Amino acid sequence: MKLLVTGGAGYIGSVVAAQLLAAGHEVTVLDDLSTGHRDAVPAAADFVEVDIADSAKVVTAEFDAVLHLAAKSVVGESQRRPELYWRTNVGGTLALLDAMRDVGVRRLVFSSTAATYGEPATVPIDETAPNAPTSTYGHSKLAVDRMLAGEALAHGLGAISLRYFNVAGADAGLGERHAVETHLIPLALEVAAGVREHLVVYGEDWPTPDGTCVRDYIHVADLARAHLLALAACEPGTHRIYNLGIGAGFSVREVLDAARRVTGHPIPVVVGPRRAGDPAVLVASAERIRAELAWEPAYAEIDVMVADAWEVARSRA
Repeated sequence: MKLLVTGGAGYIGSVVAAQLLAAGHEVTVLDDLSTGHRDAVPAAADFVEVDIADSAKVVTAEFDAVLHLAAKSVVGESQRRPELYWRTNVGGTLALLDAMRDVGVRRLVFSSTAATYGEPATVPIDETAPNAPTSTYGHSKLAVDRMLAGEALAHGLGAISLRYFNVAGADAGLGERHAVETHLIPLALEVAAGVREHLVVYGEDWPTPDGTCVRDYIHVADLARAHLLALAACEPGTHRIYNLGIGAGFSVREVLDAARRVTGHPIPVVVGPRRAGDPAVLVASAERIRAELAWEPAYAEIDVMVADAWEVARSRA
């Protein structure tokens, strides 16, 4: 198939693009490089530097489907600059859908997020859980999910939203690389690499077994593979939502212990206050995607995720 990957110069988008190429598809990457990196785009992919709001310049009837990963995705920034998130995540997606509708491209896989659920009443979280985002980022992604449902009903789009939990690891030499890093594993690896002196742990008095927050981590290679399965499963006039996690959680302490084992570095920490809006536990139920798309994580061990990320981080350094 001829496929368009928006946001394909980013962490997850580049891995998705690489897996699509390995599966024999023809791939064009659309990215404005505001947060992505040109050297992350696989060499075999075509690349167009375009803002998602101008996607009509790229989308043609030749494309069989779109995998839409272009977005602003930093929770804290979304609270400080909500207009950026409405403009990019919602307005940009609407422009993409308009362009797709105009030329008859009727299949889309969307990068959604567990942030749509907010602070869950129960865990593990399945797709029937109430949506109650606590950030503009979460609200913007939920708005797109609802936009896709309407597009499917009114105009026959076949769409699948994949709600990511915490993505980790690296694949095909492609790993996390953010101008302002906020994620636990790359922050810990920056300490191990000597970029930072210590890591801040936000609270150690949470109602969890070791007092630190628990999160569901999914390897980026497993996540990307789910996009290929979703692409094949899109049905005209239907919008479906799938959670993507491994169905188990690792605490902050457990992740840091894994980073110490992998790197051999002590990774000193400073304990800070809790961050407002942080849930104690976020763990996915991925039973729906397992049952309907036969997806299974191949890399569920936290040490493997950290080791893969560390290999790429060291090679980049």
